[in-house]
Amino acid sequence: MKIIKSAEIRRNEIEHLLHKKAFDEVELPQKIRDFNKKIFGKDLSAADIVKRIVDEVRGNGDAAITYFTKKFDGSDLSADKFLVTDAEFSAAESEVDQKVFDSLKRAAANIKRYHMEQLPKSWITYRGEGSILGQSIIPLERVGVYIPGGTAAYPSSVLMNVIPAKVAGVGEIIMCVPAKGGKLNPYVLMAAKIAGADKIFKIGGAQAIAAMAFGTSTIPRVNKITGPGNIFVTLAKKEVYGHCDIDMLAGPSEILIIADESANPVYAAADMLSQAEHDPMACSIVITTDIKLAEEIAAQVKTQLEKLPRREIAAASIEHNGLIIVARNIDEAVEFANISAPEHLELLVKNPFEFLPKIKNAGAIFAGENSPEPLGDYFAGPNHVLPTGGTAKFYSVLNVETFFKRSSLISYTRQDLLNVADDIINLADAEGLTAHANAVALRKK
Repeated sequence: MKIIKSAEIRRNEIEHLLHKKAFDEVELPQKIRDFNKKIFGKDLSAADIVKRIVDEVRGNGDAAITYFTKKFDGSDLSADKFLVTDAEFSAAESEVDQKVFDSLKRAAANIKRYHMEQLPKSWITYRGEGSILGQSIIPLERVGVYIPGGTAAYPSSVLMNVIPAKVAGVGEIIMCVPAKGGKLNPYVLMAAKIAGADKIFKIGGAQAIAAMAFGTSTIPRVNKITGPGNIFVTLAKKEVYGHCDIDMLAGPSEILIIADESANPVYAAADMLSQAEHDPMACSIVITTDIKLAEEIAAQVKTQLEKLPRREIAAASIEHNGLIIVARNIDEAVEFANISAPEHLELLVKNPFEFLPKIKNAGAIFAGENSPEPLGDYFAGPNHVLPTGGTAKFYSVLNVETFFKRSSLISYTRQDLLNVADDIINLADAEGLTAHANAVALRKK
């Protein structure tokens, strides 16, 4: 992990320093390239692999899913075995620890309560003699949720994706989860039951995204796909966008911590590692005004790293994407944070709420040392599906409105239309759209 002073950096280097490569520019590890070469017959880029998978599923449906599920997940599943059965739910319920199950239910209650506050309302306003303008807020008819199932299981992601859709009133929520060896994690299944998912399919990867986007004989076509995934899942969402909507193109996890001299280096190091253990490409950054604190945090990261079961992953992340910047002052630290637009922004400072008006770009803000990032990941209530890679400059956290669409409502009386007819005709004529003008002119007669 590097410690650098901001005085040593040219201003035009900051954004490059704080941002990783885009997910579609990342070179695949050699073992993955070798594995894919066996399947596809040549060494393809991640984008080329995904395009082949998506095209195969679009053309061959369930047969293509069965083929790729066997190749990638080692699950020999025919189409009639994709759907999770009642028996599998019962088996999962008998396997879970009751304490964890109870924690999931309490987290779900917090998430539901928070997202209920976000519900928008349709509205109508009256103008003139009975003319009406308004907006209809309409829930999506069917949504697909993708939940990863590779190196770890994520029941928390089930809650964060399904509950807002349920609160929004989505007609049907289906879920796809890769099942290594044909079996799903019992906590993922129980989280789906708590949250209210309607159907769960034991398929993953780019083939699951394609199946939900285009539909097959077994898997229904959805209006929108949400949920995190690896590079293949993310690129598949990019590939199918336009055939259905997606939530976002999320990259590896990231955290940025602004720490003043009052910050506890033990906490700061632990919070960096909480993201580093996700993925070797995860990014953990601290910006501080105190060189001594920077050195203490770096030492703490090294000490705590040794005790982590996932230390190999976390160590790779810290080595390649761990960074401590010593800023000249706290305003510069905030400026760098806004340039980075991080997924998670922690304010380990004396008076965190004084800084909130200055924070312009962040997926989620954690104010104070007693609000660590995992509080938001699991329990507090706000969603943990967040924009990454600087996209918080223009994109928002997943929320209830993600699962709505809006229709405008326009209803004029004859007199109100006649009052504005000439304005409409003038504007239509100016654009050369005479049929537009005529549609109004005829009503004047």
